Amino acid sequence: MKPPELEVMHDGEALRVGFATKDNHELSAEFLRVLSPSAEVQGHSKEQRVTVGGKKNVKIRELRGVGNYAVRIVFDDGHDTGLFTWSYLHMLSLQKDKKWGEYLAELKAKGLSR
Repeated sequence: MKPPELEVMHDGEALRVGFATKDNHELSAEFLRVLSPSAEVQGHSKEQRVTVGGKKNVKIRELRGVGNYAVRIVFDDGHDTGLFTWSYLHMLSLQKDKKWGEYLAELKAKGLSR
């Protein structure tokens, strides 16, 4: 997959991702933070996945390219360990509504807030 065009928008509140297919998506910083592909969030198996709450106001501080396949997103809460591959960003873009709904359901089930 070709590297997408990335632009931090709205003073760090969102990331615009533009793919070579001319698909453009805007993903909120909160969405990206709570679905970070890092081991801290995803664990090493589905059972170890952590539901991250309290990130409603998190912002993107910096983007750091990783080779020609991913970007490391540095958030203002200090989290920066997730490598967002182009294919992972594409999947999040296409399944944004589904993934967000699942996240909100997890929060509710665990008594957590955004």
